[in-house]
Amino acid sequence: MVPRSAHLRWGLDMSEKKESVWAGFKAFLTRGNVVDLAVAVVIGAAFTNIVNAVVKGIINPLVGAFGTKNLDSYSSCLKGPCEGTGDAATGVRILWGSVLGATLQFLITAAVVYFLMVLPMAKYLARVEARRKAKEGTQEVVEITELEVLKEIRDSLVAQRGPGGAER
Repeated sequence: MVPRSAHLRWGLDMSEKKESVWAGFKAFLTRGNVVDLAVAVVIGAAFTNIVNAVVKGIINPLVGAFGTKNLDSYSSCLKGPCEGTGDAATGVRILWGSVLGATLQFLITAAVVYFLMVLPMAKYLARVEARRKAKEGTQEVVEITELEVLKEIRDSLVAQRGPGGAER
């Protein structure tokens, strides 16, 4: 059972009916940021496979031209004689090849996400905002012009009445 303090911390009242709990849960799930986050996780998981394939198929062979194809095999011995592999290894190894591989995967992922998703979306949103501002600017010019016309009409009506204010 969840303590009452946890319910209060999350803004839940334990005396509410089940319908209101379901309504609150539904409202939580339908908020934009929850749905966006779920989509991002699914797309990210699918995109990871692509990045892994690029690293295995392109990056590792390029690195293999200078050494071994497997970046995980690059390491340095920090202490003692470093012999063997896996559980039978002796000494203290720093596996800097694994870190290099993970860093390359991260950089490739970040570059693709930025250039294929973030940058085009930012340009699109900037265009939409510019159109909105241009539309607002046009409306302001029209409103100012109409106001000036109304002032001119008023001034000419006042001029027709003459100095005493009576019509001619």
